[in-house]
Amino acid sequence: MGRVAKLTVSEVAERSGYAASALRYYEREGLISAHRTDGGQRRYDRDVLRRLAFVAAAQHVGLSLHEIREALALLPSERTPTKADWARISRSWRSRLDDEIAALERLRDGLTGCIGCGCLSLRSCTIFNPDDQLADRGTGAVKLPEPLHPHE
Repeated sequence: MGRVAKLTVSEVAERSGYAASALRYYEREGLISAHRTDGGQRRYDRDVLRRLAFVAAAQHVGLSLHEIREALALLPSERTPTKADWARISRSWRSRLDDEIAALERLRDGLTGCIGCGCLSLRSCTIFNPDDQLADRGTGAVKLPEPLHPHE
């Protein structure tokens, strides 16, 4: 059986929709891997396209790069992941999606009265923050539902 040709950075970028800079970043972050030619150029196995599709799907779900890296570590490195491999990994996202949906519903239901900012000025605010008591909980909108906070 003949050797399968490796893909160049530009071929992977064109096929995946990711910029070459993103591919280099994902390689540094351990999400994908490349081989080097004798001249030092990157070459990718074809299974990198499925891994990048997985990264895109995971980002749409809202997973952080750390969570994506952990999920990719569960996939086989010696072969192209199968539909069963993807199904096993994506099942773990179901509860994450349910939590995000619930958080978004809470946010939607509270939008007319509050944006979760912890401000000091709204007299009718349900989370009125006298004496800036929320300052010790961090910066930004600390009252937003937890799943909507950054995960990284």
